[in-house]
Amino acid sequence: MHAVDLDRNLVSHMSNKQPLSTHHDRRSPHHAAKGRRRVVLRPIDRSDLQVLTDILAEAGVSRWWGEHDLMRVESEFLNGTATSMAIEIGGVLAGAVQFTEETDPDYRRASVDIFLSDQWQGYGYGPEALKLLASHLINSRGHHRLTIDPALENDRAIRAYSSVGFRPVGVMRKYERGPDGRWRDSLLMDLLAEDLDLKR
Repeated sequence: MHAVDLDRNLVSHMSNKQPLSTHHDRRSPHHAAKGRRRVVLRPIDRSDLQVLTDILAEAGVSRWWGEHDLMRVESEFLNGTATSMAIEIGGVLAGAVQFTEETDPDYRRASVDIFLSDQWQGYGYGPEALKLLASHLINSRGHHRLTIDPALENDRAIRAYSSVGFRPVGVMRKYERGPDGRWRDSLLMDLLAEDLDLKR
């Protein structure tokens, strides 16, 4: 599928309140089960909260996101100020993305974040979910710039975000408190509309 077709698909889905998705495999479910799974972004509902809580407790996720009980997950992902969407891979709930928007026309931008279950990391699904989200924010929401701010020591995340088109801007010193209570540096990265290449 060409990038322009995918962009139109995303805009159409979001305007109808339907999931955002990629279409890697239009063949049989048996083939899809053995090959690349379809990635879908959809609204989070209450039935997702326990699974998301369990994912956030996984070692590779909690190291960066900290401790989350069910109440905190509900507050942040169902009732929070950020817009949150579930990531489904092959029909399985695998994580979530979030975004917030600066609406001042002189500083307009969106900030994004993502977490993905340990079992789905390392296969390109995180970057794929970010591409879906970025395409929606750029083509449907009208943003020209997106930002993300992983921990400076999170090399895996930085490589993944770079593969989408995000570029380093600078180090934000002692930007966030980690689960161990220490303040840690983060790397501000941004992506301009012209940097997004859905064919990558």
